Amino acid sequence: MKAIVYCEYGSADVLKFEDVEKPVPNDNEVLIKVRAASLNALDAYMIRDGWFNRLIFGLRKPRDTRLGRDVAGQIEAVGKNVTQFKPGDEVFGICRGALAECAVTLERALVMKPANVTFEQAASIPLAGLTALQGLREGKIQPGQKVLINGATGGVGTFAVQIAKSFSAEVTAVCSTRNVDLVRSIGADHVIDYTKEDYTKSDQHYDVIFDNVCNHSFFERRRVLTAKGICVLAGMGGAGVKEGQALGRIVGNLFIARGLSSFTDQKFAQYMTKVSNDDLIMLGDLVQARKVRPVIERICKLSDAPEAFRVFDQGHARGKIVITVE
Repeated sequence: MKAIVYCEYGSADVLKFEDVEKPVPNDNEVLIKVRAASLNALDAYMIRDGWFNRLIFGLRKPRDTRLGRDVAGQIEAVGKNVTQFKPGDEVFGICRGALAECAVTLERALVMKPANVTFEQAASIPLAGLTALQGLREGKIQPGQKVLINGATGGVGTFAVQIAKSFSAEVTAVCSTRNVDLVRSIGADHVIDYTKEDYTKSDQHYDVIFDNVCNHSFFERRRVLTAKGICVLAGMGGAGVKEGQALGRIVGNLFIARGLSSFTDQKFAQYMTKVSNDDLIMLGDLVQARKVRPVIERICKLSDAPEAFRVFDQGHARGKIVITVE
């Protein structure tokens, strides 16, 4: 079967479209005939060279040569302990090596795809949707609250805007000039163009700040939080963030967030996205009910995935980049 693989660290130039051995599911896994996958910041980050990456993914060369975490497709075979799915079922969720014609994963990492949702839409949901949903929960979002989404037009950001609206919050989206109409079209009540205005210098205060960019200091963000507001720090800051920046943000944010939260009613929260069957079902239901619309910037063929990575790694994607597998 065909798959996107990489055997060394570097840029998108190290990615190859090659024949690989078809995976075989173990007793607790399913084999998926992949119909679509999508790119995430994690995928772009894994291929970069640097000492931190080598410590995590392999010192001399990558231990896992396959990319892709978001998947949508049809069950082709199941292990003997699998009870939730059967061959032919249409599913979406999380796996390793989704950028391929077939992939295996645990049954708990998948849910049924809603009938009125395309494979491309379903493949755009999992990691970005889970990150947005769980982050807003970390912020203890409530109906009627004022919520600001910083970095509102990437994969996570577009889901965060719409999920916050589904919780009946008043949503302010921060984006660039070219994306103002986009965030309004997905439900943002207010839009701040960061090329013209700094949200940390406004007179407005927010109950929840979902910060997907982390381009302001903790003290700047405290200024626009309500007295008991919560600022949620999402991930590494998205695509385009270099290794040293990502590591610095993770470590620095963790210690400063814990320190500040100990001495003030304003809280800073950082979290790790978890694979949750219940949350995947909820996200599918939101898309099926048209309360959330996956924003897809472009759809590419599997053989064109290296070029899709080059576009994604520029850090200005509007929503998700989806890879289809025929």
